[in-house]
Amino acid sequence: MRIGIPAETLAGEKRVATVPEVVEKLIKLGFTVAVESGAGDAANCSDEAYRAAGAEIIVGAAQIWAESDIVFKVTVPSSAEVEMMRTGITLIGFIWPAQNPELMQQLAAKKATVLAIDALPRQLSRAQKMDALTSQAGVAGYRAVIEAANAFGRFFNGQITAAGKVPPAKVFIAGAGVAGLAAIGTAAGLGAIVRANDTRAEVADQVKSLGGEFVKVEYEEEGGGGGGYAKVMSEGFLQAQREMYAKQAREVDIIITTALIPGRPAPMLITAEMVKSMKPGSVIVDMAGERGGNCELTEAGKAVVKYGVTIVGYTDLNSRLAKQSSTLYGTNLFRLTEELCKTKDGIINVNMEDDAIRGLTVIKEGEITWPAPPLKMAAPKPAVAAKPAPAPHGHGSGGAPASAGKTAAIFSAAALLFLLIGAFAPPAFLGHFTVFVLACFVGYMVVWNVTPALHTPLMSVTNAISSIIAIGALVQVAPPLLVGLDRPDEWIRWLAVAGIALTAVNMFGGFAVTRRMLSMFRK
Repeated sequence: MRIGIPAETLAGEKRVATVPEVVEKLIKLGFTVAVESGAGDAANCSDEAYRAAGAEIIVGAAQIWAESDIVFKVTVPSSAEVEMMRTGITLIGFIWPAQNPELMQQLAAKKATVLAIDALPRQLSRAQKMDALTSQAGVAGYRAVIEAANAFGRFFNGQITAAGKVPPAKVFIAGAGVAGLAAIGTAAGLGAIVRANDTRAEVADQVKSLGGEFVKVEYEEEGGGGGGYAKVMSEGFLQAQREMYAKQAREVDIIITTALIPGRPAPMLITAEMVKSMKPGSVIVDMAGERGGNCELTEAGKAVVKYGVTIVGYTDLNSRLAKQSSTLYGTNLFRLTEELCKTKDGIINVNMEDDAIRGLTVIKEGEITWPAPPLKMAAPKPAVAAKPAPAPHGHGSGGAPASAGKTAAIFSAAALLFLLIGAFAPPAFLGHFTVFVLACFVGYMVVWNVTPALHTPLMSVTNAISSIIAIGALVQVAPPLLVGLDRPDEWIRWLAVAGIALTAVNMFGGFAVTRRMLSMFRK
């Protein structure tokens, strides 16, 4: 099958649906690729680069739309492009079916199969590699900070120079989704003091991990919505949020707003009064300008100055990093193509039994299939019944606790044995034997009752015990060794020598194993 890459016709759009590096991968899947001449010029992808990667360069979009089996596109196709496409084509790109019902009807009339990359069920973990919304939002969040730095009149990082001290810029980011987190990481990397807020409390740790401070709204309400988006909050929460934003506006130098729910107008976060309260020279970057903006004074597509504050409402942040955006977007579409062409024979299969593909497919061979049915989430695992507590170890049969009678009998027998040994053994032996019995008992109680998870740290304890054994053995071999073994104390000395050797092996082996374990945790 043939994949066509037309040039984008939307005014100001510089991205292209794939790049030469991805073209090579598509060809390895068995496809042929045709690119409209000049489609990648604005993204620094020349016709020569596409040709070197194996693509065919075609002049004019009409031939691309008329002769391609599959078309990759970035922006929503125009009516003129729909007219040029051949019947039965497969279209992959941003469609936004809820916002473009007329376009959906036009595409259905062409008997097209349409996969809307914006309709990907993002809650599926395996869909992350195809998630173009995330990749493009990350680029936009980075670019928003760059635009803020360009409009700001000072350093982001604090500096101490011979000419004086420069305090670090204070940046507040409203919304800690993908774009917000990218902005937090970028601003913190430039040395600014970064604060952020989001209605979803679970992102607080992510904000802190990127070097930001999470600013909490003093109102208890969970803001998590479906598909990774925030939900619309109650009026009580919104009032508390406005009070927090007003306080931040008076304190910070830069505000970056990212709050937007697809298909709905952007929520109003920064009022004109808040803008007035900001310090002269401050900057607001409104990433929701295309949907009305999060700031009351935002003008979509423009950077304006109101009350001494620069308000940036650009709607083409991704196009301002066209090469990076195109590379990530092209990779997302390639991963999707891999799912559609698992046989690697250049023929796609739109499998409606696959949850990810079903969610993407808004039109199948002229039949509108949007919206997709709810995902069939895996049933929760049944609760595992708590295991009964193990019976304490005793001396009775089967591990059952020994009765008082049995315990008394065992101790009586041990005492009698000890008495007999003491009656006939030398006095020195009795003292050594007592120490031996006590050492066995203490060692058993110390080692046997250690939790299995602590067996490795226990090696330090065994090394300490080995050291005691080594010292005791050295004491025994301190007198000069005799060649003959006819005296009882010579047996003790030679056993002490063997004990020193074995203990040395145990000690050095323990240290070696511990060293290897610790090295596993070092970077």
